[in-house]
Amino acid sequence: MAESITDQMRDPNTPDDVMIRSQPRVPVTDPTLGIPVNVNRQGTPRHRLVTIGDSLTQGFQNAAIFNTNLSCPMMIAWEMGWDEQFRHPLPYGGLGGLPLNLEYFSRRLEREFGDRVDWWELGSAVFAIRQFMDEVEDYWERGRGSITPNTIGINHNLAIYGWKLGDIITRNADICQAAIQQPTDNLFRQIVENANERAALRVLNSARDQQNQALTPVEAAAALGADGTQENGEGDGIETLIILIGANNALGSVSQLKVVWSDEGYDDLDQANQYTVWRPIHFKDQLDKVVKEVKKIRARHVIWATVPHVTIAPIARGVSSKVTPGSRYFPYYTRPWISDKDFDPKDDPNITAQQARAIDSAIDQYNNYIVDTVKDARHQGHDWYVFEMSGLLDRLASRRYIEDPQSRPDWWTKYELPPELQMLSPVPDSRFFVSDRTGRVSGGLFSLDGIHPTTIGYGLMAQELITIMQLAGVKFYLGDGTSERSGPVRVDFRRLIDLDTLISDPPRSLSSNLEWLGWLDQNLGIFQRLLRIGN
Repeated sequence: MAESITDQMRDPNTPDDVMIRSQPRVPVTDPTLGIPVNVNRQGTPRHRLVTIGDSLTQGFQNAAIFNTNLSCPMMIAWEMGWDEQFRHPLPYGGLGGLPLNLEYFSRRLEREFGDRVDWWELGSAVFAIRQFMDEVEDYWERGRGSITPNTIGINHNLAIYGWKLGDIITRNADICQAAIQQPTDNLFRQIVENANERAALRVLNSARDQQNQALTPVEAAAALGADGTQENGEGDGIETLIILIGANNALGSVSQLKVVWSDEGYDDLDQANQYTVWRPIHFKDQLDKVVKEVKKIRARHVIWATVPHVTIAPIARGVSSKVTPGSRYFPYYTRPWISDKDFDPKDDPNITAQQARAIDSAIDQYNNYIVDTVKDARHQGHDWYVFEMSGLLDRLASRRYIEDPQSRPDWWTKYELPPELQMLSPVPDSRFFVSDRTGRVSGGLFSLDGIHPTTIGYGLMAQELITIMQLAGVKFYLGDGTSERSGPVRVDFRRLIDLDTLISDPPRSLSSNLEWLGWLDQNLGIFQRLLRIGN
């Protein structure tokens, strides 16, 4: 149902360059935008797949970067028969990864206290939580995790959680190393200090030129592209370059439940972290600079992802019912563990419907800029494509669209999950993940941090990207790396279900442990600091 813009829909603190929309942007359905490109396919690029991005590309889930073998790019490489050649940071071991793995934490509580923590065990539970967090902190700040592994060769997965659009052309390993401060053992701030920089070093420390100068992710990709083809070292060194970046230019608004529009210093490494959502003019300025550098990369095909509407992520739960029939928005958005009955807008963290609309409207402008960038590049002869990650999440949005037919825009259709996922009970959806002794109760597409996908959720992203790659003429092979696969390539979701421990073996205590997630957020600011650089 169409809405007309009224004063009640506007947040008075929204910058003038944000164009408030009554309806969401219409997603692109043709990744080529209908613009033909004559592709030079001479030679075999040395690097079949390279990715640049943030947490969604690195494989972050459950509030941690942990098992990098389950990242979306690694899934694609596996389906290509190129997984053994695809260089990526080794899994971040050590008590569940960086900065704090909520699944690991939940299962540890479960082992010690069973399905639920009774009132007489509260003191012991608090002690156990602090002890666990102290162990994690010590491992990464002073133990084995504080040592960056030696890696040979530039990684093919150059994604780093928490990084914004401009970071991929300005930050490198030396900058991250210099930012790591002497850690302090603070009883009331038990979370790994400089977790983002520590994670980034495992991605970028090997990304250096012949003079040992540190490279940014885009410069590292350019170095891989310069390797050329296997035949003569000339031409495109990268077959497919995937760029998924920009979500963190708005994600802070829901992870912190605070809207701070970018202003002076948005392009400064030290000042940018104070802002939670970028004004469209600032996003475009950063995008133009990134595009200029990406065009220098010798990649045969480049896929650009649009930015998802971060307000759909279940870490920001809509309170009560929609503001009006047919609206996309709830009056307030707060944490999933705060019930409608207990919610108080004066005391509980929240953003309003007006702020959520402004954030989504800004993201729609980001995505128009991204699409225009691809359009211009294709007109110039570059084989660039659009991956509609924003449209994918919109079509999976349970409370926004699936459960409310009146709110659906004319273009909207429900995303058809693969048969393997439809056979699960309950069918996975975009609500916050909850499970108990009977199994999974709700959710399944988002991990326990309410922001990042589960393994099967990453599988959906991988499937959409594989479809675009096949459209581009990229060949996929069986595990031997030589037998070409015929027809549409389908992600092996049975394999992913087995690998996804939240789906195949859900924690039995999550319904009762929701209150502990609230305790962690209130006392340690876990979700406020989840993706921050220099935390």
